[in-house]
Amino acid sequence: MARILLLHSMYGLRPAVHQAADRLRTAGHDVHVPDLYGGRVVDTPEDGIAIKEEIGRDELLKRAVAAAAPLSADGDLVYAGFSLGAALAQNLALADERSRGLLLMHGTSDMADGVSADDLPVQLHVADPDTYEPVDWLNAWYLRMRRARAEVEVFRYPGVGHLFTDPDLPDYNAEAAERAWRIALGFLADLR
Repeated sequence: MARILLLHSMYGLRPAVHQAADRLRTAGHDVHVPDLYGGRVVDTPEDGIAIKEEIGRDELLKRAVAAAAPLSADGDLVYAGFSLGAALAQNLALADERSRGLLLMHGTSDMADGVSADDLPVQLHVADPDTYEPVDWLNAWYLRMRRARAEVEVFRYPGVGHLFTDPDLPDYNAEAAERAWRIALGFLADLR
């Protein structure tokens, strides 16, 4: 069993995040889903971007750190997230030398030079192409993660939308979502 901090996308803590957490719990994991937006949920990317900008990246990261702190005190926390939440999860995992793993659904984050991620298991699931995660960006991200010595796996899903695992959004693709979850559950099982 892994202890997992699962961070929501720019849409907020939507039913799909709770469904994902339940799927992970059914597989035997201890999953925590903080609400970084204080109860606000949106239906469009434009509204999500507006909330994200209103709160600010630094404040969102502070909220994510506060959510992770009591869970990471004993070490061995797996960080996971969707899109914006994945970017935040990456920042947290790279700052936590005891991080057990990093599961990125639909998103990544930049990283400073000299960051070390010695043997950190990382798995990314991303649309191909993805307007939020362009190919050039993903290639550079992959090389930076490998230079940081992370163990990185990238799974690309051709012809799907950005948040293809969220059944309540137009991007949803049932086949790609099931494949992503099957692979992700295997990744998490291997972290035990």
